[in-house]
Amino acid sequence: MKKTFYSNGKLLITGEYLVLDGAKAFALPTKQGQNLIIEKGKNNEIFWKSYDADRSIWFEDTLSFSDISNGITDENESVKTTLTTILHEAFKLNPDFILNSDGYSITTELGFPKSWGLGTSSTLINNIAQWLQIDAFILLKNSFGGSGYDIACAQNDTPILYHLEHGNPIVEKTPFNPEFTQNLYFVYLNKKQSSKTAIAAYNINKKNNLAKTIALNDNITSEVLNATSLQSFAAALQRHEIQMSSILETHTIKEAVFPDFNGVIKSLGAWGGDFVMAISEKNPSAYFASKGYDTIVAYNDMILS
Repeated sequence: MKKTFYSNGKLLITGEYLVLDGAKAFALPTKQGQNLIIEKGKNNEIFWKSYDADRSIWFEDTLSFSDISNGITDENESVKTTLTTILHEAFKLNPDFILNSDGYSITTELGFPKSWGLGTSSTLINNIAQWLQIDAFILLKNSFGGSGYDIACAQNDTPILYHLEHGNPIVEKTPFNPEFTQNLYFVYLNKKQSSKTAIAAYNINKKNNLAKTIALNDNITSEVLNATSLQSFAAALQRHEIQMSSILETHTIKEAVFPDFNGVIKSLGAWGGDFVMAISEKNPSAYFASKGYDTIVAYNDMILS
């Protein structure tokens, strides 16, 4: 019997990096996510096929039950190795899916291009957790690591405020539907940024006065959520960019790439790749296209509401 599971993609608006240390993060689930389709298989193995948004196959292979149950020590970070590691951690939380089965045929279907960085991994982990009825936050922690805000987006259809308290995820649904969403755009920077690499750099560079830094972040996040005008919203996000630029000891994306842009640009998630948010009184598509960035998505086309 075929079973289908679905999870939302994500965009992190405030709290990048600092969310790992307990800061409050404002995040938005996206309209597009990922499906996981489970069907009966054979030969004590999983035949796995993954489709990108354009229906091209980006991964196809067979995973043995023995590798999943025993784990593999291959240091090669291939898709197969990563996937087997996730399933091994899932097996440790609920071994019945291997012990009580002859095999599976599993298909994943992305609703957004894999290169966009909207949560290919987090939507997969949450879907696997739904399938096996295990805790997705624990599965993430034991496999990929990270704060877990992306899992929270996968599970919620509204904007969220997220933070870690003694290592435990705290998720609050938060209203966010200002009139100025028509002035918000998401621009893809034509490259996917490695979250692991960015987090490692943050851990090296973060300062000792972390409590003060987190308090400032939380105040800015509150200003973003309570903004009643485009100007106050943009000003709060600009302060956020300046704060993170100081922590990461790197230029903001506007300073580095778009210094002549008439508006505010906010990095989202890992700095230097994936999407940025452009805040502009006029549609900025022509500006970004002239710079070689052709993927510009309006807020209301991207965000689940």
